[in-house]
Parts: sequence; structure tokens; C-alpha cells
Amino acid sequence: MVELKVRKFGNSMGVVLPKEVLQRLKSGDGERLFLTESTDGAYRLSPYDPTFDKKMTAAEGIMRRYRNTLRALSK
Repeated sequence: MVELKVRKFGNSMGVVLPKEVLQRLKSGDGERLFLTESTDGAYRLSPYDPTFDKKMTAAEGIMRRYRNTLRALSK
């Protein structure tokens, strides 16, 4: 467990993540992190974009459906 302190940054509030947490998240300055809420009300901070998974699932379906066409176009 890592204790974080909420601080004021200009007109906003935020938390500073320790170096060790950023290393575990494989994240750094300027990169995006996503805070998601689970069904039990807990929060999870992750570099994973939940909407990206939906987009990739749709793209994989299209690639599977048009596999032969895409193969011909790649030549």
C-alpha cells in the first residue's frame, strides 16, 4: 500500500505518484493513466485504456472477416 496526499495545483486538486509507482505502471511524465471504478466501488489506476480494448475487438473482427482481401492488398 502506498499513501498519497491530495494537494492543490493551481485551481485543481491532484496527487503526486512516487517514482516506484510510476515504474510499476511503466508510465512517466505526460503519459495517460486511467482511473476505473469496479463493481464493488473500488478504484483502479492503470495505463490500460478500457475503450481501446473495444476498438481492438472490432478491428480484429474486421480483419478476420476480410482476411483474404487484406492479404491481396498487402502484396
